[in-house]
Amino acid sequence: EVQLVESGGGLVQPGGSLRLSCAASGRIFDDWAMCWFRQAPGKEREAVSCKSRTDGQTYYADSVKSRFTIFSYNAKNTVYLQMDIMKPEDTAVYYCATSTRGWGPWIMTSNGMDYWGEGTLVTVSS
Repeated sequence: EVQLVESGGGLVQPGGSLRLSCAASGRIFDDWAMCWFRQAPGKEREAVSCKSRTDGQTYYADSVKSRFTIFSYNAKNTVYLQMDIMKPEDTAVYYCATSTRGWGPWIMTSNGMDYWGEGTLVTVSS
């Protein structure tokens, strides 16, 4: 069984920074993709960023490009989302997710993910 546990959410002022962590445990294969999604109140869940465990390629939603960075260290079972220059519209519950199908167009959809964390709340407000 695969488990994903997020941490690092909280309250941050506009223009500030926050780093989320996702610790994955269980039987995880190197060709899986690790992703961050978010869901704001009254909105659909959307893909924020993904990273391939195979070759490290990344995906970012247009709304977060140049502000957010997804990365992992040598222990690839933990993936981080560094969020800078944050905006009020970044307020959402952020979820870590993984796709067992690896890298492909499905990483941008909720249906493309096979395992989910419980989410961590991020609030951007002054």
